Amino acid sequence: MLNLFYIIAGLVLLIAGGNWLLKAAVALSLKLNIPKIVIGMTVVSFATSAPELIVSIKAALDGFPDLALGNVVGSNIANLGLVLGVTVILGGIDVNKSFYTTDWPVMMVASLLFFGTIFFDGEIQQYEGIVMVSLLFLFLVYLLRFQKTAVVDEIPEDDIPQPLFKTVLFLGLGGTALWGGSELLITGAVGLAETYGVSERIIGVTIVSIGTSIPELAASIIAVIKKEKAISLGNLLGSNIFNILAVLGITSIITPIRVMDQRLLENDIFWMLGFSFLLLPLVFFPKGLRLGWRDGIILVCLYLLFVYFTIK
Repeated sequence: MLNLFYIIAGLVLLIAGGNWLLKAAVALSLKLNIPKIVIGMTVVSFATSAPELIVSIKAALDGFPDLALGNVVGSNIANLGLVLGVTVILGGIDVNKSFYTTDWPVMMVASLLFFGTIFFDGEIQQYEGIVMVSLLFLFLVYLLRFQKTAVVDEIPEDDIPQPLFKTVLFLGLGGTALWGGSELLITGAVGLAETYGVSERIIGVTIVSIGTSIPELAASIIAVIKKEKAISLGNLLGSNIFNILAVLGITSIITPIRVMDQRLLENDIFWMLGFSFLLLPLVFFPKGLRLGWRDGIILVCLYLLFVYFTIK
C-alpha cells in the first residue's frame, strides 16, 4: 500500500515539475533571446535527466551496475519509443534541416560511442567517462553559439516575459519536484517489483527507466498542449545525449561501471541503437520533415514490443 502511495505522489510531483520547468524554459529563451530548442536541449534536458544521474550514481556506488546501465539504456528507449510516440500522437511536429544536420547525428554519435565503450570489454572505464563529459561540454558550447531552431514552432499566447525571480523560482521548483517525484516513483516501483522477484536488469530497463522518463513525458506533453513543440523535441534529443554523455560519463568517473547481465549487451543496447536510428527515416517518410500520429503509433507499438521481449 505504501509503494502505491509513493507511485501516485511521485506522478503528481513529476507533472507539476514539468509544468514549472517549461515556464522557466520559455522565460529564459525570451530573456536571453536563445532559440527554444537550445533551451530544451540544455536547461530542460539537464533537469529532466537529473533523476537518471542520481539513480545511476547511487546504483553504481551501491554495487548495482546493471541498474545504472539499464536505467540509461531503458530511458533512452522510453524517450524515443514511449515519450516521443505519445507526444506526436497528441500533435504532429514539423522539423527542418538542422534536425538531421546537427541534433540527430550528435545523438547517434553519443549512442555509438556508448556502444563502443561497453560492448567489447563490458565496462565503462574512468578515462572513457572523461571523454564522454568532454564531448558533452563541446556539444553545449556548439549549441549555445551556433544552433538554429530545429523545429517549426507555433507562437503560443503565453510568451510573456517573466521577472527574473519568477524564472529562478520556477526553475528551482520544477527541478526539485522532478527529482523528488522521480525518487518517490522509483522507490514505489522497485518496491513493487522486488515483491515479485524481478531481476535487477529488468527493473532498470523497464520500471526504473519508465519512472525516470516520466519527467520527459510530462514536460513534452505539457509542451505540446501549450504548443511549445520546439521544447518537446529538443528536450527528448537532448535528454538522450545527456543520459549517455553526462549520466554515464559522470557515473563512470566516480566509479567504473561493469555489465553483470549479458542480456544488456545482447538485447537492450541494440534496441536503443535501433530506436535512435529509426527516428531519421520516420522524419522523412511518409511525409517529409514531419513526425505525425502514424509515426507515434509505430514508436509506441515498437516500445511495447521491446517491453514484452524484455520481460519475457
